[in-house]
Amino acid sequence: MLNYTEYFSASYDIARSKFRREVTAAGGVLTRHRHPNAKGALGEELTIDVGHVGNTSGSRQLIMISATHGLEGFAGSALQIAWLRHLNLAVLNADVGVLLIHGLNPFGFSHGSRTTVNGVDLNRNFVNHAAPPVLNPHYAMLHKYLAPQQWDSQSQSICDAAIAAFRFDRGDDVYFNAFAGGQYRYQDGVCFGGFAPEWENLRLQEIVSSSVGHAAQVAVIDWHTGIGRYGHPFHLNFGEAESEAHWQAAQWWGLEAATGSRPHGRARPAYQGLVFQGIVSCLPQSVIAGGVIEFGTRGPIAGDLAIRQDLWLRNHGHRVDDDTRAQLHADLLDSLSPVSYQWREQVLEHGLQIINATLDGLACWSAPNQK
Repeated sequence: MLNYTEYFSASYDIARSKFRREVTAAGGVLTRHRHPNAKGALGEELTIDVGHVGNTSGSRQLIMISATHGLEGFAGSALQIAWLRHLNLAVLNADVGVLLIHGLNPFGFSHGSRTTVNGVDLNRNFVNHAAPPVLNPHYAMLHKYLAPQQWDSQSQSICDAAIAAFRFDRGDDVYFNAFAGGQYRYQDGVCFGGFAPEWENLRLQEIVSSSVGHAAQVAVIDWHTGIGRYGHPFHLNFGEAESEAHWQAAQWWGLEAATGSRPHGRARPAYQGLVFQGIVSCLPQSVIAGGVIEFGTRGPIAGDLAIRQDLWLRNHGHRVDDDTRAQLHADLLDSLSPVSYQWREQVLEHGLQIINATLDGLACWSAPNQK
C-alpha cells in the first residue's frame, strides 16, 4: 500500500517542489513557465512545470495534466509524482515518451479555486474567441440562481427551489447541459469560458506543440475530481464517436467505462472549449485519444454546489467574516480534494493502474499504415 503523504501535498508550492524533484530524479527534461503577473496564496511565484521522460522524440506520446481546475490538482499532482517515483524506464516502450504538465492552472491550485486569476474556467476556454460565442440560453435563465450574491440559508432556499423547478420542468439532462456545457456571457457565472484565451491556454498550446508536435499518436489524461463514485475513476472519452481514437481509449480504460459514461447518471453535456479540444487543434498531424478522468467525491448535488460555492467565495467572499470565509473554503477544498486517507489511497491505486494501462495501449497502438 502506498503512503499517500509521500505523494499528496498540503499546498501548491510543496506539490510543485515534489514534482520538480521527481522529474530530475527520473532523468527527465524539466522546464517551467512563470505566470507573468499573478502570485500564489503565500506570495510564491506561480509556474506551470513540465517534465518530459522516456523517448521525447518517440512517435507515441502520453500527455498527463494536473490542475486544469486549480484546486482539483492535488490528486493529479500526486499521481504524477507517484508514477515518476516508481518509474522504471527500462520497461517503458522505446518509442514512447510521457509529457507531464503539472499545475496547468497554478493560480487556482495555489489559491484553492477551480478558476484562473481572471475567474475563467480553463476547461471551457479553448474555443475560437474570434467567432461569435456559443449561446447557452438555458444558462441565462438560471444564472441568478446559480451565482447569487448572498450565500445564506434564505438565499440558498430560494435558489434551490428555482433550480429544482427548472429541473422538474426541463429535465435533469437539460439542466446539466446548461450548468456544465460552458457559457461565454456571464463573467461571474458557472463554467465561464472567458472572452479571450487565458495565459494558461496559450502556454499549453506552446508546450504541446513544441514537445509532442512530431508524434503520430498521442494519448491524453487530464486528471479531475468531483464526478463519479467516491474514490473511483470516472472516464470521459473525448475522441470522436466511432473514431479510431475513441476506440483506442475505450480499449485502454475499459469499453463500458469509456463509451457509455453518464456524469452522475446524466447525459454528457455538449462541452465547449475543453483542454482536450485545444490539444487536438494544435496537433493537426496526430491522432489523439483519451480525455478527462475524474475521481468521485461527494456526489452530484454536492459537486454542483462546490462549483457554485467556489464562485461565490471568489466574487463575494469579502462580505462575510474571516472565520465564516475560512470554513466555507475548507469545505470547498474537502469537496474536491478530500483529506481522507481512504480516498487518497483509492486515487493512487486506481490512477496508477490507469496510467500503466494507457501506456501499454499506447505502445501497442498500430500506426495507421499498419492497419
